[in-house]
Amino acid sequence: MKTDSQLQQDVMAELAWEPSIHAAQIGVEVKDGVVTLDGNVATYTEKWNAELAAQRVAGVKALAIELKVKLIESGVRTDSDIATSARNVLQWTSAVQSDAVKISVEKGWITLTGQVDWKFQKEAAADAVRFLSGVVGVSDQITIAPSVKATVVKADIEAAIKRAATEDAKHISVGVSGGDVTLSGSIQSWAERDLATQSAWNSPGVTKVIDKMTLSY
Repeated sequence: MKTDSQLQQDVMAELAWEPSIHAAQIGVEVKDGVVTLDGNVATYTEKWNAELAAQRVAGVKALAIELKVKLIESGVRTDSDIATSARNVLQWTSAVQSDAVKISVEKGWITLTGQVDWKFQKEAAADAVRFLSGVVGVSDQITIAPSVKATVVKADIEAAIKRAATEDAKHISVGVSGGDVTLSGSIQSWAERDLATQSAWNSPGVTKVIDKMTLSY
């Protein structure tokens, strides 16, 4: 098991290895396996990529993101311009239902609301606007529409997780209550967590996935 000092060095090295990040502007603190990233970045894309880079490092139990987006002068846009760009890019995104997602922008921060049928549509909407110029943050408040036809089947979700999550699948427990799915147990990596939650979301009728899984190294 890595010490906090070793984990700090590994996260700093991974940030430096990622070409989309100016690692010198990002501070890394670690306590009991919990990593805190702070400092200033030039774009929301850089902030997002820094978070993903830290998650790739083995031994990271949790992340606290305290990075601030400080746009350079050429990157500053009006809220109206950002809202127009966001609306256009959502219309060009085939996975997103037309007019299903509403957009509001305040001081460069985009808030998405509305309702879609599947989690992948919710993710596609957030991904589409996240990388627009001038954006400093995205709040994804889109909800998943409950399905009156589909019944969430626990066994189907367990089978899907086993197909995707390999060795860790046997340590993941699945609980179902209506359209809510709760995942608990011990996993070995952030990648396994993502695979398990995505497998649960892919089941028809699921409206919420509650992640109670813990990382163990």
